[in-house]
Amino acid sequence: MLEIEFAQLSDPGLVRGHNEDFLGHVEPDTPERARSHGWLFALADGVGGQDLGEVASRTAVESMLEGFTKAGPGEPHPAVLSRLVQAANTQVYETGRSASPGGVRMATTIVACALRFDRVTVAHVGDSRCYLIRRGSASVLTRDHTVVNDQVRIGVMSAQEAAQSEKRHVLSRSLGNDLFVNVDTSEHQVLPGDVLLLCSDGLHGPLPAVELGAVVGRHPDLDAAARCLVELANERDGSDNVTIQLIRIRSVERIGMYRGRPYKLR
Repeated sequence: MLEIEFAQLSDPGLVRGHNEDFLGHVEPDTPERARSHGWLFALADGVGGQDLGEVASRTAVESMLEGFTKAGPGEPHPAVLSRLVQAANTQVYETGRSASPGGVRMATTIVACALRFDRVTVAHVGDSRCYLIRRGSASVLTRDHTVVNDQVRIGVMSAQEAAQSEKRHVLSRSLGNDLFVNVDTSEHQVLPGDVLLLCSDGLHGPLPAVELGAVVGRHPDLDAAARCLVELANERDGSDNVTIQLIRIRSVERIGMYRGRPYKLR
């Protein structure tokens, strides 16, 4: 059976007076539930200033967690996460419109991963990221939905120009702006010893992937690794909230798929 250990930490940083990030998880309470539903981790980075970002991020994550617990047993995770992110978007959108007379605009990023058997499914909107760290090397599993990254992708701007652009943090996609949102999902195999890192841009902005992998690789204790990453992010920058979820794969249950149904491999 899939076995994991995890740590999570959220810090307001050194400049901001409040934390607009929010995180949460769903842990299966029985082995049967682990096989039928699995685990869910979700992290959101609210935008909009004042209390609006905080409300948006909490609304999105709580919507995801509630929806995951109500998902049908054995439902494919890509379909589940795509549906839940859409539902979270609607919830944030409607919460903003009903927040005061005339409504207000609020928005948030979201990154979530669901784990079951020997697979992880990642869904995201915005620039919060998910990394896979394997043998001390970190590779990003998500693509930032920012204006400059979209321009790099179509060849209008170079990666170096994007890194130096004053608009590098401007989102091209987020939850809450419109009634519908385009959700990116991907599925990956995980191996014992792998670590998944979900984070807001307060972490991946000041720290490159190579350093993220190195820090996690030299800290067998995930709580210590999370604290070290937050401290480094604050030392390098500190102007943004920093939120982290670290999930280490201890063992997996290898499965195959036939007509959308899993079967155990010997």
